[in-house]
Amino acid sequence: MKTMNSKSIDGVSSSSPKKEIFQSASSCTGPIRSLGVGLMMAGAAAVAHATDKTVSVTEAVNLSAPSSQTWEKIKDFNSWQAWHPAFASTEIISGRGNTKGTVRVLTTKDGAKFTEELVSYDAASHTYSYRITESPLPITDYVSKLEVKTVKGGSNVVWSSNFHVKDGASEAEMKKTISGVYRAGLDNLGPVTK
Repeated sequence: MKTMNSKSIDGVSSSSPKKEIFQSASSCTGPIRSLGVGLMMAGAAAVAHATDKTVSVTEAVNLSAPSSQTWEKIKDFNSWQAWHPAFASTEIISGRGNTKGTVRVLTTKDGAKFTEELVSYDAASHTYSYRITESPLPITDYVSKLEVKTVKGGSNVVWSSNFHVKDGASEAEMKKTISGVYRAGLDNLGPVTK
């Protein structure tokens, strides 16, 4: 099988489909190791099978910051680069920021682009959901929710999603990829909400 190099989430090229998308949650301040999205799509086909099953991923973090302070950091659909270490920029291409139907292009630090639409937004309950309409990942029907809850001693942030994996891609790899994206962002919230 021919090996190819491709851009990754953080700009590090890789020719091994077994490398992690993100490094462990405890060291988000260092370089984020990742597997190239294009390589992942090509390499996963060799070990995968088609699935019609809905795949779910949920990650959470408890923070000492009050929920209003945590919400203030993640509430803007158009500024994820302010709190997530893998993203470089957000461009609103349709709509008005935090209103239902707003469409953004989220760009990773290595240039990969994700087009996403805001499905719901509720500032009072500190929650919003969005769906991916275009991405380099081999997934479909991706809908995700971010929610900030008040807990004793601070706040709890829950990031969850449901999606389907395209034919020929590995369900386990996609779960690992999405979980890694969530962990990198959530684990970076502690330092950025202080």
